Amino acid sequence: MRHESKSIKKPSFSLLRSGVIVSICTFLSRILGLVRDASLAFVLGASGGADAFYVAFKIPNFFRRLFAEGAFSQAFVPVLSDYKVNKSYEEVRGLVAAVTGSLGLILLLMTVFFMLGAPWMIKLFAPGFSENESQMVLGAELLTITFPYLMFISLTALAAGILNSHGEYAVPAITPIFLNLSLIVATLVFAVEASEKEIIIAWGVFFAGIIQLLFQVPFLAKLKLLPMPSVGFSHPGVRRILTLMLPALFGVSVSQINLLLDTVLASFLETGSITWLYLSDRLYELPLGVFAIAISTVVLPSLSRSFSGGEDGKFIKTLDWGMQIIFFIALPSSLALFLLAEPLIATIFFRGLLTVNDVSMASQSLQAYSLGLLFMMSIKVLAPGYYARQDTKTPVRIGIIAMVANMVLNLILVGPFGHVGLALATSIASALNAFLLWKGLSKAGYYQFSIAWLKMLRVSAAGLFCLGLGLFWVHQQGLIWTSLADLERVMYLLVVVVGGVITYTAGAFSLGFRLKMLRL
Repeated sequence: MRHESKSIKKPSFSLLRSGVIVSICTFLSRILGLVRDASLAFVLGASGGADAFYVAFKIPNFFRRLFAEGAFSQAFVPVLSDYKVNKSYEEVRGLVAAVTGSLGLILLLMTVFFMLGAPWMIKLFAPGFSENESQMVLGAELLTITFPYLMFISLTALAAGILNSHGEYAVPAITPIFLNLSLIVATLVFAVEASEKEIIIAWGVFFAGIIQLLFQVPFLAKLKLLPMPSVGFSHPGVRRILTLMLPALFGVSVSQINLLLDTVLASFLETGSITWLYLSDRLYELPLGVFAIAISTVVLPSLSRSFSGGEDGKFIKTLDWGMQIIFFIALPSSLALFLLAEPLIATIFFRGLLTVNDVSMASQSLQAYSLGLLFMMSIKVLAPGYYARQDTKTPVRIGIIAMVANMVLNLILVGPFGHVGLALATSIASALNAFLLWKGLSKAGYYQFSIAWLKMLRVSAAGLFCLGLGLFWVHQQGLIWTSLADLERVMYLLVVVVGGVITYTAGAFSLGFRLKMLRL
């Protein structure tokens, strides 16, 4: 018998409205993230110490994306959604208690193990540091401070999965703001005049994890889903999650292993390469996080409910809706990142110890990343089409193909193009991954292009044409952005960005675009 407890609030927002809420919260978080990264660039520059910090910061985030927000969330949300639809409220609470206790134990053991093995982790992620003993030692010291962040942020991801499954999207979306605020304070207040800048900033990462977890606790309590944790590996729900997690872990690890290989190869390149890739990746992830991950966040619970309820038509319609929105947003974002790469890098990061050469190098890798933005954003929507059906094996097979392609391309392109080749390889592999995901869903009958695509293609093309003309005109003005004062760069870029949004929207509206096209 299917029923939902009356004490658990049902989602009341449309997917579009929920997506907008998540996008706004994520946008605020990402803007603060750019302020955070600009602060780090100002204080650390692109030095050897900066490279060591970014590696120590990247390692817990690698496992976060691999374990918590990756395989765990993709396995946990569908199972929780199924319990929510088909089980009693007490059974939902029992699942939450068992998952919290079991996950907490695993995370604690992982944290202790990897803190003790910090020197070996640095050698694995950045073997090029072996040529500089002080950099290797610093990296290991920083990692012992930053790695516990994984435990806190993984439990935060668990809380976010519960909240999202109950229609509470804003709180998880706004939570990352506290990481950014913590690092901004640590960098600009405590580290700016300190001799051990990297150590102080690493402690900012540690405390950010605790703050983010504590922020979500009251909202779980409001839903009455804050039971006493209990280790329950024998719980049927936990066993289902673990069964789904294993192949999902391999699937998510594909993209993360590719990022690992990027860092490994970049550690052998000239000093600053890791930092250049990090800075360009941060801008590349702005539209990815604000739009694609926001849509993915609201789509996965909806798809899971549709599949559990046997509503295949709604499942297909929801997936197609998500892809249309991604298409409408990704193309102008990709074009803007490519043509405005140097203005963006210069405006946000060019100050303090960062040099003109650093701006140029980071801009080149940003352009290479921008070529794959549409495909990476598509993956964020297509993959939930498998996870919602509790099919975690197919994305693994597809991901392995993309991973091998990425590794081969990395080795081919890093020689002639350096760090830019690593970014370009990521873009090409993303295209292959997205195509294979789409093909698999179509073949299984879970994805169909609707007639609405004809109009979406037309209005997007019109908007893109107008945007391209506008940005080309800006490029032809020949501004040397690194020669401008900070305020001048900000004002010029603000005018260009706002003008670009207006131009793209006006072009789309001229051929019939209406906001109702974005509604499900």
